[in-house]
Amino acid sequence: MPSTFKITKRHHKHLNNPFTSSLPSLPFIHGTLFFTSSSLPSDHVYSIGKDFQLRWNSNNGGSFSILHHFQPTKPIWSTIPGRAFVSAAMVDTEVEESRGSFLIKDTDVHLVCNHQTVQNIQLINRFEEFLCLSGQDHNFSSGYSRFQLEKDTQFPVLMVSGWLFSMNTKKKTSICENLDFDPKEPTICAKYWVLFDQKSDDQIGFQVKLGEANFEFHSTPSSSSPSIKRNYKGFSRRVGHFRKLKIGLYWSFFKPRKIVMVGSSSQEETEEIKAKESKELNRVFFTYSSESSERFYGFGEQFSHMNFKGKKVPILVQEQGIGRGDQPITFAANLISYRAGGDWSTTYAPSPFYMTSKMRSLYLEGYEYSIFDLTKPDKVQIQIHGNSVQGRILHGNTPSELIESFTGTIGRPPQLPEWIISGAVVGMQGGTEMVRRVWDQLRQYDVPISAFWLQDWVGQRETIIGSQLWWNWEVDATRYSGWQELLNDLSAKHIKVMTYCNPCLAPTHDKPNKKRNLFEEAKKLDILVKDKNGEPYMVPNTAFDVGMLDLTHPDTASWFKHILQDMVDDGVGGWMADFGEGLPVDCTLYSGEDPISAHNRYPELWAQINRDFVEEWKSSRVGKEKEDPEEALVFFMRAGFRNSPKWSMLFWEGDQMVSWQTNDGIKSSVVGLLSSGISGFAFNHSDIGGYCAVNFPFIKYQRSEELLLRWMELNAFTTVFRTHEGNKPSCNTQFYSNDRTLSHFARFAKVYKAWKFYRIQLVKEASSKGLPVVRHLFLHYPNDEHVHSLTYHQFLIGTEILVVPVLDKGKNSVKAYFPIGETCSWQHIWNRQIFTKQGYEASVDAPIGYPAVFVKYGSSVGETFLENLRELKIL
Repeated sequence: MPSTFKITKRHHKHLNNPFTSSLPSLPFIHGTLFFTSSSLPSDHVYSIGKDFQLRWNSNNGGSFSILHHFQPTKPIWSTIPGRAFVSAAMVDTEVEESRGSFLIKDTDVHLVCNHQTVQNIQLINRFEEFLCLSGQDHNFSSGYSRFQLEKDTQFPVLMVSGWLFSMNTKKKTSICENLDFDPKEPTICAKYWVLFDQKSDDQIGFQVKLGEANFEFHSTPSSSSPSIKRNYKGFSRRVGHFRKLKIGLYWSFFKPRKIVMVGSSSQEETEEIKAKESKELNRVFFTYSSESSERFYGFGEQFSHMNFKGKKVPILVQEQGIGRGDQPITFAANLISYRAGGDWSTTYAPSPFYMTSKMRSLYLEGYEYSIFDLTKPDKVQIQIHGNSVQGRILHGNTPSELIESFTGTIGRPPQLPEWIISGAVVGMQGGTEMVRRVWDQLRQYDVPISAFWLQDWVGQRETIIGSQLWWNWEVDATRYSGWQELLNDLSAKHIKVMTYCNPCLAPTHDKPNKKRNLFEEAKKLDILVKDKNGEPYMVPNTAFDVGMLDLTHPDTASWFKHILQDMVDDGVGGWMADFGEGLPVDCTLYSGEDPISAHNRYPELWAQINRDFVEEWKSSRVGKEKEDPEEALVFFMRAGFRNSPKWSMLFWEGDQMVSWQTNDGIKSSVVGLLSSGISGFAFNHSDIGGYCAVNFPFIKYQRSEELLLRWMELNAFTTVFRTHEGNKPSCNTQFYSNDRTLSHFARFAKVYKAWKFYRIQLVKEASSKGLPVVRHLFLHYPNDEHVHSLTYHQFLIGTEILVVPVLDKGKNSVKAYFPIGETCSWQHIWNRQIFTKQGYEASVDAPIGYPAVFVKYGSSVGETFLENLRELKIL
């Protein structure tokens, strides 16, 4: 009975159902926990390492709790009494793919082992005991069920083991009775093991492994099967919405693996892959307790929500979509291109990590697709696509402590060089003369400039959807004639030039002035991702197809680093390392790894190549000329996963709509900043004014002047102050459009400059502790109930500046909330009014040019900020 893996490609389907379905995953799995009272103590506390304890209590059906010795009465993780905390299933999977958007669906359910026994709780005090245990348990020591313990493991570790099973019985029996199966009904079971071990002073690791499914009838229990029983009414009612439920007895496991094309057309291709014939379960469910009032924050860069209680959160890297639920644009995008609109959960940079308002925190290791089901008020269930799961549970007393613990493990970004955070990063297109003309305008308005970011340095071509870049990473000498002279002139004024690249290459046979054809070079070197036939996988991207670098190939990194070296040798100081979210899930990689897991890992590999180059370049300069920290390189990315903060230097939030809307516009850019900051992405920012404009006959999204001005005010209080002309520059108001936009841009570039001194402090703190520059109030006021209701409404810069941006069209005032916590007052920076009352919401005027910004009254940061504003003639 093999499970199947089906892939449906809809890249070229141009008329679609605009009403997309919700996340098609299994419902919440409920099961019962059993144990034999004669073999387990009624109440016992086990030590794990030197700082953690696990408590087993047999009351109410049995439960486990994990505690830290600093707080021995406050569990950081608990199971639900009498309920299974590990379950498993064998399920068919379908993936729908369309131009960077992915939907993973559970289809046919073959079996569910949702009941659990606890047969053994074993403390392991030495590594030798662990090896001995492996030798004694054949199931445990075989193949995929083997655990890995590090050499520096802090003993003792704890192993919980037993059986997962699915059964249907006709009579109730007590828990202590032996199991008598009705021979007319099948029972399917599998061994499981859960290992807990201390990882650090504030982290405890967990590993869940499953044995093979055992399809056997029993008239009496065996020593290797469950020996306890409780009435089970079946599972079919809970998965009735799936097309077929096939819980039953299967004997045929030995058919050869095959790939079957079950349908194809010019618009859609469907491929069905039968998994290797085995008894492996391919879903693990990890279930534990929550509280109805508990809020869940994190999950990477999320754009629509801060608190995810009551939702199912999928953890899959992909395009965020166009509209993400905002109408009418989502409807139109879905109609034209399959699922192109996205939804509230689609994101470039998710992370299987959260923290809660109750100071509980957990994250998964590995890269398998997972879903965090938070729909139940009293419990959490994580569904993992695979037959094992590994992760960590964190201890901390405050949100800041939890972030510091989490980033201490996954990694933190390096300190940004001062040049990137000193002034505006001017996003431009148009060629050398256009850049020089705008530069002259900016000098007239006395705009502090850090860099010009020129994404079209590679040249542009006309396609059916408009002007698009040539994805061949070398300067286009026609568009940017006098390239070297331009870079030299800007450098003489201490202005950097930044460029653009991504891990894809377009064929350039039709490009007239190319020096190199990088696609053909990569193809010859055999470093492109391959399709099932061993040919370069041509990935559809808007109006053209591209090859994608195989980042698992050992030769890819060195080849691409030479491309980056050529850029830097010209004088380029930084670049956008775009994309990384679109690895096809049916590709073939050099490493041979599962492309679904590799899909989530790909953006980390992409970041690592760029970061390694930056570090190697830095090392190569040591001992030569006098080292200048301002010569340090910077790259920024949009795609990421859990460990991306370790590798990427800076993030940006991708392609927001040029709109005021909630799920994909200026508001979502604030939510993305705050959720990613909680998840370890300490340095992030958005395109000033947004990116995605739409110019359909009946639906138009064009950047208005008011939106641009308000976005300038917002981004003056983020890590980097960078503009973007957008995908349709002629449809959008630009910072250089008129005197008002240029004056406003100059004003808020100076506001940004005025708190540079504090930004430098926060960048250092982020590099050493992982705390973000831009912060949700929850990080410092977790006990204030009103704070938990805030999403995009306001945020903190560090601890000393409070920003309440205007994010609605035509509004000239905001409601500012002053939190309960520290005994401090807040001072309005424009009119100097002081707000002393805590837990208080005030209406504050905020006309264009004067956003509601407050500093802690009397603080050195606040006073210095105000003094700098005066010196820059802003106050």
